[in-house]
Parts: sequence; C-alpha cells; structure tokens
Amino acid sequence: MVYRRFLCIKDAVACINDKVDLIAVILSISLPQTTRGTDYVCKLKIIDESHPEIPVHVFAQEIDYLPFVAAVGDIIHLSRVVMRIYEGDVYAIFNKRFSSFALYDGKDVENFQPYQVLLRYEARKHDAMIIAGLRKWLASSHVIDEPNFSLLKEINEVGLVNLVCKVLHICKTTDDKWMAFIWDGTDVPPISIYKKPEDEEHNPLPLHFKPLPSSGDVLHTFPTVGTILRLIFDVECMPYILQLLKVRQWFKLFCVECKVHEGLWYGVFTSYSKIQDIPNVDILILERQSNYDCRSLGNLDRMPSWSFPWPSKITEMLYL
Repeated sequence: MVYRRFLCIKDAVACINDKVDLIAVILSISLPQTTRGTDYVCKLKIIDESHPEIPVHVFAQEIDYLPFVAAVGDIIHLSRVVMRIYEGDVYAIFNKRFSSFALYDGKDVENFQPYQVLLRYEARKHDAMIIAGLRKWLASSHVIDEPNFSLLKEINEVGLVNLVCKVLHICKTTDDKWMAFIWDGTDVPPISIYKKPEDEEHNPLPLHFKPLPSSGDVLHTFPTVGTILRLIFDVECMPYILQLLKVRQWFKLFCVECKVHEGLWYGVFTSYSKIQDIPNVDILILERQSNYDCRSLGNLDRMPSWSFPWPSKITEMLYL
C-alpha cells in the first residue's frame, strides 16, 4: 500500500487502495453509531476546490477518539486515510490503527491551532498555507448552504424543524431517557384539544408529560418569558451528545421532530438530527436575546404572545 503525502481530493480519488493525506472542508457529519463489533463509526462529507464532496468513514475504538466537529464549514486534516471504491463511488476510510486527524476553525483567519487532534497527528510546515487557502475559498464560495431556522412560535404542525435554542437543563426521565429543556424566548402556539368533559373528570389532561427538575434551584434559573420546550433524545450515542451539549449555551438543532402529547408540544432528537455549536455573537442569537429583553421590560409583555384578548396597557379608572 503506497502512502502519498498531501493530495487534493481530485488527485486522491485516483489513488484507490493507497494511503493519502487530505485537508478539506467539512460539509456534514453524522452521529456516531456502533459497528457490528465494539467500535464506533461516524461519516463525514468533505470538499475542496478541486472536486465535489466525497464521504469519509471514521472508525474508532472509543467514542472520544471520533471527531467532535464544532460547526459545518470547519476544516479537517486527515492523515493516512485509505481511498476505496464501491459500486463506482469513491470514499475514504479512516483506520483506527494508523490514521489520524486534526480539526480547525473554518472562519478564524488568524488561528492555525487545531481545536481537536488525535494523538498520532503530526503537523507540517505548509499546513497553515493550505488551511488559509481553504478559508479564503470557503468565504467566497457558496458550498455551505445555511438552512432556515424556525422560532418556537412558528411551529404550527407536527414535523421536522431546525431550531436555534439555548439549553437550560439536561436530565434523565423516569423511563431512563435523556431530556433537555430548550428555549428561544418565544411562545409555541396553542393546540386545539378535542376531549369530552366527562373524560376530563376521570382522566384529566396533564400539566406536563415528563417530570420537571426536582431541584428548585434549577427551576429558579429558567426564564420567566417564553416556552421551555422538552427535547427527548432518542439516540444511542448519548455520551457523544453529552460532550457537545453545555447548559446555558446556544445551539443549532437540525431535523428535530416536533410532536404533541395531550395538548403539549415537545421535540425528539433522533439519529437523523444534528447539533452544532454557535458563537454568542451570531445574529440568530442576538435577535432572540433582543426579543426576550424587550418582552422582559414590562409585566404585560411577559404574557404568552398567543393570549387573547390582550389586556389593555391603558390604566382605566372608575369613579363611583
């Protein structure tokens, strides 16, 4: 097996069964899954100026050895990956025994220090020049398509949505599943409930379908304005998710299933969902925080935005 030093993707796809080094932009990353054995695998899609995207299958013995990509558009340096072909499609295999990687911010034009490296990784002198070139190309191209993100108040039907929310708390439910409380400062719309009055007497609608945090100290940290949505994690790779999630930080959530239970909205994070860190200066965060700050100024604005009729903001005086 030949080992070829740094190649662009266009040249690498012609080196079937060879080991190659690649530096490319990350277009997507899947959640880890367990293999038929005891290993973990996640799948990346990468691209550079020379060629359309190709998949990379990353195998690791421990979940901590997989790449924890902070954001789509970041740059990965893959060392000693093996090029393979299956039914005409070329892809790269990251071998847990001899491959290595390093992850770099895709936007920071001055920082050339990786934010995650595997122990076997060795930097080279000209890596910074290649990374700078990829950052410049990425800034001027449109290879990263940003999807639309909904506010909680814009959810109007059961289905998939992309959200930008702050994680307020993470805990386990009574059925041993992980759950996060998320918030964006807006109110989910009300749900029409079709139930007979006599059924309500014997089987009343719940105020919540999952227990609240038992600690009063936790509840006191929750905002007093806006819906706090429960997000249930229906995935096997929770150790990976828990390393990404941080309480009191904002995240982009992709392909979250919005569902209704007994008139209450909740979300489900599945194996098709994705999570991405987001800097505090992002315009999506600033817009949501500004909306919350405005609503927090007065008591009337704290009422759910779907309340009707609104109470008058004019003081009425009755003289007898």
